[in-house]
Amino acid sequence: MKTSVTKKTTIKRTWHLIDLRGQVLGRISVEIANLLMGKNKTYFTPALDCGDYIVAINAKDIKITGNKAADKMYRHHTGYPGGFREYTFAQIQAKDARSIILTSVKGMLPKNKLRDPRLRRLKVFVSDQHPYNHQIKGAYASPAKNA
Repeated sequence: MKTSVTKKTTIKRTWHLIDLRGQVLGRISVEIANLLMGKNKTYFTPALDCGDYIVAINAKDIKITGNKAADKMYRHHTGYPGGFREYTFAQIQAKDARSIILTSVKGMLPKNKLRDPRLRRLKVFVSDQHPYNHQIKGAYASPAKNA
C-alpha cells in the first residue's frame, strides 16, 4: 500500500449551505471551522488549505445558551487613548449579526498564514438571501442540529 501525498492539484473544494437558525453559536462554529480547514476529507494535511466554501444564512437567528445574551462581552481597543470599547452579545447582534459568526470561527481556526484565506471562503448572510445558489449542490446536514 502506498502513501499518497496531498498536492494543491488534488484538492477539490465543494460548497456547503448551513442554516444558522436555532443553532448554538459555539457548536456550529466548530463545524464551520472544521469544514473550512478540510478536516472532513481523507486527504487532510495541516500544512495545506484543503477546506471548502461555506455559505451561512440566517445569522440573525443564532442562539446562545444561558445568560450570555446579556453577560457575554465583546471587547476591543481602537488604539487611541480612552478607546477601549465593550459591547454585549445583544448589541452586536442588533448592529451586525455577521460579525458574531466571523469572530467565533476566526477564534477556532489555527493562528497561522492559512487563517485569512480560509476565512475568505466563509460567506455569512443575515437573512436567507444569498447570491451563491448556483454553486451549492445540497444543504449541509449539521450533526449539531440533529442532536
